[in-house]
Amino acid sequence: MRLLLCFLLLASNVLHAQQPAVPERKLESLLLMPEPKVLRGPYSTTLFNAQRTVFTCYREAAGALNGVEAYTADTFKKLGISVESFATRAKAAADKRLLLLRPELIKGEDGKIAYAVYRGDSPLYATLLVAPSLPKIFAELFGPEIWVVTPDRHSLYVFPAKAELLQDFTADLAERYTSDPFATSCEIFSVKAGAEPQVVASYVGAEN
Repeated sequence: MRLLLCFLLLASNVLHAQQPAVPERKLESLLLMPEPKVLRGPYSTTLFNAQRTVFTCYREAAGALNGVEAYTADTFKKLGISVESFATRAKAAADKRLLLLRPELIKGEDGKIAYAVYRGDSPLYATLLVAPSLPKIFAELFGPEIWVVTPDRHSLYVFPAKAELLQDFTADLAERYTSDPFATSCEIFSVKAGAEPQVVASYVGAEN
């Protein structure tokens, strides 16, 4: 009996040793994080005719608050690229992340899909706003134009381009934006395939 037990323990150890180690996910170093304009820094840029939103060069960092941090002069200098080049690469990186995710499809009272949302614990969801493939994913569902809203780092909402539909959610979105310490953008972005997103409106008052 003791011999059998030793054999089982040995076999278990051998099987455990043979299992491949799961590699740790590489931290993202190319992130364009939307932020309120008041937070503009030296490595922020204005995109998509936004009036109240800037896009800041960020990276993931294990020890950072909320898991991400803005580049400093020292850390950005090490990249050896311009903010414009960073933005171009960040869009491509956002596209790769987007294609690995599946949105939640939320139905309205009529049983039809009213909007879609990407959300979770990751602070990277807001950075999907700049992904070029975003309108292509929803073209069949919502048509050639979508309206995109990201009130905080942990969510990105996709709506059909219908003002009356989005109006039903304005109060909730505004509350998310004004109450979250990591609010991102209070603006509504119109996104079409093959074109740069454009701001069409804001869902909060001018004082926020």
